[in-house]
Amino acid sequence: MSKEKERRKFGDRFDGKLIKKIDPMHVICPILYPNRCDNEAYIAERIDMAPIRAYLEKLNKEEKDFPYTTFHIIVTAILKTLTLRPKLNRFVANKLMYQRNKTVASFVVKKLFSDEGEEALALVEAKPEDTMQTIHQKLFQQISVSRSDVVDKSSESMDIVSKMPRRLTRAFCEFICFLDRIGKCPKGFIETDPYYTSCVLSNLGSLHLHSGYHHLTNWGTCSLFCIVGEIKKTSYVKEDGTVGVKETVDLGLTVDERLADGYYCAKSIRLLEKLLANPELLELPMGEEIEY
Repeated sequence: MSKEKERRKFGDRFDGKLIKKIDPMHVICPILYPNRCDNEAYIAERIDMAPIRAYLEKLNKEEKDFPYTTFHIIVTAILKTLTLRPKLNRFVANKLMYQRNKTVASFVVKKLFSDEGEEALALVEAKPEDTMQTIHQKLFQQISVSRSDVVDKSSESMDIVSKMPRRLTRAFCEFICFLDRIGKCPKGFIETDPYYTSCVLSNLGSLHLHSGYHHLTNWGTCSLFCIVGEIKKTSYVKEDGTVGVKETVDLGLTVDERLADGYYCAKSIRLLEKLLANPELLELPMGEEIEY
């Protein structure tokens, strides 16, 4: 018997541990509101680009092969926030609350920027010992594979199912949705599925689009979605009352409000803001606490 199976207790899933000691509200809410899409809380954040620009300039003096980008900084900051604020790395499935076993961010990679360009899925797992530099290396590996001819397992599975007769496809998908609800989905279908990760990120800035709201899904277990908008000039009022202009990037965060109360979420957002205002903190291990 594997160590993973030995550690799994009654009620646990392959991707999460059942949370048994939980307050009454978080026991009842998933029963009254079982659908993830009915429990969305949307938060819009505007981030000053000046600290990120300065940090990128420092990092890219030595990195020429795969330069650091704003998106890399945001991905790392999200992963560190999820590591230090574990309630945001929970999910509700079959009306029960689980703590996710891993901290994983996912995003779509466009192989070619054209109408016909194919898309691939990329997943980056953060370990407690990871830092900005090791996450950057993982991003390089994932993006390189995604832009190659290699097809991820989830896309390969969808391709096979989509070629079946429509009635069979519908019946098969309904059966898979049942397995998804009870945590018994075949790993071949969900191993690289972004909706089975801690957070899905979408870099709309690379397409010159603004940030905005994006829904969660009832499929899978992902409880957090982050939209990254285009970097733009924004006017603001200085302390002396005059108007200035600075570069900013907007983030649109959609979270399952059943995971934690408003205070916990607000404090988590403050942590994310501090990390992006002081990106050098991302050089600390993911699991190392910081003051905020």
